[in-house]
Amino acid sequence: MRGKFSEELFLTNKTGSDLYHKYAEHLPIIDYHCHLQPQEMYENQEFEDLGEMWLRGDHYKWRAMRCFGIDEKYITGDASYYEKYMAFASVLPKMIGNPIYIWCALELKRYFDIDEPVSSANAREIYDKTKELIARNHMTRRWCMEHSHVELVSTTEDPIDTLEYHQKMKEDSSMKTRVISAFRPDRAMFLEDREFGDYMKLLGKSAGKEIDSFARMLEALEGRLQFFRKIGTTVSDDGIPYFKWENYTEKEVEAIWKKAFTGEGLTQKECDQYRSAFLFEMGRMYCRNGFVMQLHIGTYLNANTSKVEAIGKSTGFDCTDNRTSVYSVGQLLDRLTRIGELPKTILYPLDGTKIENWAVLAAGFCEGGTKAKVQLGAPWWFNDQAFGIQRQFEACANLYPVSLSVGMLTDSRSFISYPRHELYRRVLCDYFGRLVERGEYFGSEEDLKEMIEDVCYRNVKEFFGFE
Repeated sequence: MRGKFSEELFLTNKTGSDLYHKYAEHLPIIDYHCHLQPQEMYENQEFEDLGEMWLRGDHYKWRAMRCFGIDEKYITGDASYYEKYMAFASVLPKMIGNPIYIWCALELKRYFDIDEPVSSANAREIYDKTKELIARNHMTRRWCMEHSHVELVSTTEDPIDTLEYHQKMKEDSSMKTRVISAFRPDRAMFLEDREFGDYMKLLGKSAGKEIDSFARMLEALEGRLQFFRKIGTTVSDDGIPYFKWENYTEKEVEAIWKKAFTGEGLTQKECDQYRSAFLFEMGRMYCRNGFVMQLHIGTYLNANTSKVEAIGKSTGFDCTDNRTSVYSVGQLLDRLTRIGELPKTILYPLDGTKIENWAVLAAGFCEGGTKAKVQLGAPWWFNDQAFGIQRQFEACANLYPVSLSVGMLTDSRSFISYPRHELYRRVLCDYFGRLVERGEYFGSEEDLKEMIEDVCYRNVKEFFGFE
């Protein structure tokens, strides 16, 4: 017997169901962190087929397909999107318990009104139906955002980016979704990379100044940060695969920068000192320019080095890691606090098993005058599914008020990933409903309504200044 998609997905109690359908279901989406390509948004091409919509750039699905032994030709290779779709469809029914199965079901329902699951038996039928609907409805990149009621999207760009397409979209009166960019200076922090010296030259050219020191690099970065500010950006983003706080002097950091610039060897201590200085100075910069500091913590990038060399980065070979300690990030926050220059900060620890520790750290740096000044971000990357979301609610409500959260993000390269916001909202309302029905919350429905609307929509606008 073949089942169908249920509108009660993840809603396991009547109160939660009522809360979701009355207050959360139709709220607009603020997607404050993603990896969509601005050029694609601006050019607004119609999609070729469901294969392109599902499998172009989606490393979640690529990882899963490799687990089933599917040849790389049908993953990142030169097979057609139809062939890739058929290969994916052959394994999708076997992905019980995996969020990809739920995401695909939500995407089929929300964009094509298809409520039956894909299988080898009906894969061609669904392919043909979706292809016809793509053509009939002119499903473009912007169409997907508008269809999902996306009010704002923040992409992620390097400081040297010209933001050409962001500026074009800002001036385009037909653009219904506001598009900004997160300022991501990672390449200036990864001093061990062989390209560090070359990147400094590119940064200098972009900033219109020669970079010959750590101090001059910071001046260049701040100039670019202010350039990003002109398109309405208030968002920064620092990726931290590994960070250990190490004390330093200004003289030491300048000497370390010069060694990295000329390609000399560096000790681990020197790398740690440089990263400590870099993150500290970037935090100060964000504070004085009114940016929110996002810290994405705990990635183990390019784990399968041979595959990365053959296929490329960000293709499904990154992992989670726990080497960055709460203590080291705490040292960074403490030093910024002591000089009165701690910006609003969001922590995204990738190791979800230690989420309580990070919740306690965030609460320890909140202070009067700014609501939720330091807070936990949405369950991120490998945690952005029902279990990870539920785990964060259950663990962190005890330690940090869930009602202050800025809600969900997609962190996605896909234009049809917005149902991840829906999944988050369903789990949130189900969680609130269970607390009510167990007698653990007996406030008014109006209070519940206000908290749901805050978490799903209002908090993020207030926190980032998107008003």
